[in-house]
Amino acid sequence: MRIQHLILSAAVAALGFAACTKLDPLPQYGLGVDPVAAASSTTIAPAPADSLKDALTVSWTDPKYATDTNNVKYLVQIDSTGRNFSRAVTREVQGRRSTTFTARELNNILLGYGFEFNKPYDMDLRVVSSYANNNEKRNSNTIKIKATPYKIPPRVALPVTGKLFLVGDASQGGWNNPVPVPTQEFTRVDETTWVGIFTMNGGKQYLVLPENGSWSTKYSVANNSLAGLSAGGDFNFNAPDNFPGPAANGQYKVTLDFQSGKFKVEPFTQQHGLPTDIFIVGDATPGGWNNPVPVPSQRFTRINATTWEMPSLALTSGKKFLLLPENGNWGKKFGEGATSGFFVPEGSDIPAPSTSGNYKITVNFADNSIKMAKL
Repeated sequence: MRIQHLILSAAVAALGFAACTKLDPLPQYGLGVDPVAAASSTTIAPAPADSLKDALTVSWTDPKYATDTNNVKYLVQIDSTGRNFSRAVTREVQGRRSTTFTARELNNILLGYGFEFNKPYDMDLRVVSSYANNNEKRNSNTIKIKATPYKIPPRVALPVTGKLFLVGDASQGGWNNPVPVPTQEFTRVDETTWVGIFTMNGGKQYLVLPENGSWSTKYSVANNSLAGLSAGGDFNFNAPDNFPGPAANGQYKVTLDFQSGKFKVEPFTQQHGLPTDIFIVGDATPGGWNNPVPVPSQRFTRINATTWEMPSLALTSGKKFLLLPENGNWGKKFGEGATSGFFVPEGSDIPAPSTSGNYKITVNFADNSIKMAKL
């Protein structure tokens, strides 16, 4: 009994000692402060020859976290102004408080947003600091930068003819070469992009020719068995395989972007589809609102797969007009949309220019634009 009492007394004493012993306090990490960012320049417009030179250096102050500075993580973010960094391009930096972008790196960021060459754009830049585990994020001030992308060579060589034509059993003209024009000639919408809207046969193939009637050169794909390639992908000059056409019959919008070397094929599902003819009617025209309209004077000439032109027509200011795909039919029309200079199916009457006179009128279904140039 005596030994048991001694053991019990010793246990109670040990518990009492442990209860009185204080543990070391848990470590407390500082909250830090917002870093202050600075840029070497706020207007950046490098020349192509300077692509490998430094174009922008970003530096920032110490956010004063309670850790070794080598453990602090920084995210340098760049985005187009007005998006609150929702589509930011991010560079991670650790162990230092500055980073430098070459002209090529910055240019690639700008072109990645789809920006045009040689046009200045407003950009936002900031630094986000944190511990290495992403805790305690702190945002710096936002720096406003105006940056201009420079022109780079297109990934695929442009056609020396400046023209492109669709050929193949996916097209209405089949493999006959030369192909029927203007229906199978693409529209050049800018320096490096061509667009065509075509009626295509499902499950067939096609090529794109820079010279109608010649098989010596072509644009094509490397491997037409790749899944999903009928909707778009990479193309190149004189690649070995035909383009795979869409699976189903229908009208399709085909876009070839030589800058990126990419093509895209989309169903053209706009109301009324792509017309075969365009007529103009309205009190702004000599024929007034009489329908059918006088032809050939108020019938457009088709230029290529997406474009119609009226070489010269007298338009009266203060009046309006509509575009008709079928002469004499009020059930189908194209009118003005929400934006001036663009048309939509069943839109409102289109106002004539503010000055009366003769105008060249161009209608383009590649972007649904209408242009009126005074002669």
